[in-house]
Amino acid sequence: MQKDAERTQKKMQDTSGVHVWLVLAKVFRALSDHAEQSLNLSGAGLGDSDFRVLEVLLNKGTLPVNTIGLKVWLTPGSISVAVDRLEEKALVKRENTDDRRVRLVELTGKGRVLITKTFQEHAAAMEAAASVLSKEERVVLLQLLKKLGKAGKDES
Repeated sequence: MQKDAERTQKKMQDTSGVHVWLVLAKVFRALSDHAEQSLNLSGAGLGDSDFRVLEVLLNKGTLPVNTIGLKVWLTPGSISVAVDRLEEKALVKRENTDDRRVRLVELTGKGRVLITKTFQEHAAAMEAAASVLSKEERVVLLQLLKKLGKAGKDES
């Protein structure tokens, strides 16, 4: 019993960069699994990239194709394929602009209904997962994660 307590105490005192990274990786995996279950994308007929594209259009409005790709971490080729797939399902539509190089993408009514429902269910599930933290703890956590992310980006 005492050895278990000593091991637990030792782990709690490990503040090394490697340990921080391992804990973050475990938390990320756990939250990703929770998100995947809450989204039930296959039940909605969506893939992960489909959801991300629809979600950014829901929250940001009509956007150029290349802007969407940057926001959802898809390459130019991948975003074109994702938008084609969503357009075939009548969830988004493309619009030409005066600049022939720029094509805007917007949600259709059908797409808005699907992503609104899917996103609301997902948001509720993620809120439940985060409910172990108070609002103040969330503020501090977000500040620290942003600080850590910026430092990691600056180092690379």
